[in-house]
Amino acid sequence: VQAPQVALAYKAKLQERIADLLENAVEIPEDRIALEAALYADKSNITEELVRLNSHISQLEHIITESNQPDGKKLDFLVQEMNRETNTIGSKANDITITNYVLEMKSEIEKIREQVQNIE
Repeated sequence: VQAPQVALAYKAKLQERIADLLENAVEIPEDRIALEAALYADKSNITEELVRLNSHISQLEHIITESNQPDGKKLDFLVQEMNRETNTIGSKANDITITNYVLEMKSEIEKIREQVQNIE
């Protein structure tokens, strides 16, 4: 939900910075600014990470609720992957709201990790 807003905000900031730097001496084509904003939006897109994170959470839930085996190693691996995806989201985030969510997620993942380490 935040990603389109971040891209639009970036485009506006980019236009403002260009105008300030060049003092309107040179006109930058609107399509060039739009291209730069699109490249930025693509670079900061977190959709893939969210899909993988959701998959890891589903797997974690399945193991916890359905398995009758000692799955501590599997759970530990999944928690590591959840942490990795969350870190990637954080590194791509250029929005304070997303950053705050990432911090909350990391805190919760750490709590899960502590519990998982008690499982064989």
